[in-house]
Amino acid sequence: MAKHNELGKLGEELAVDFLQKNGYTVLETNWTFQKAEIDIIAQKENILAVVEVKTRSSIEFGLPQDFVKPKKIQLLVKAVNEYVVSNDLDIEVRFDIVAIHKQENNYKIEHIEDAFYYF
Repeated sequence: MAKHNELGKLGEELAVDFLQKNGYTVLETNWTFQKAEIDIIAQKENILAVVEVKTRSSIEFGLPQDFVKPKKIQLLVKAVNEYVVSNDLDIEVRFDIVAIHKQENNYKIEHIEDAFYYF
């Protein structure tokens, strides 16, 4: 597996652990619909959190969250709409980013709730 794929997989594992420790129930990981993939679908109370995980080995070229582009947002919206409809959910949907980057010998995890809106 390529180094960047290993880092991404580690980031997703760290994000799942972080969310669970903060009261979220992880419903799905790597859920796909057509060309879209949602890294994590989690629920806390009456909120369905659609979580995009961005992991970087350094922030030399920008913060991890800066790499969530409009095309990715569009795909996430389309995918979560399918998820909500196919599971017949009546729930508030929120788009979050879990941004992870290496800092010395640890990983810094930042959970950005309501990271973006799509109208």
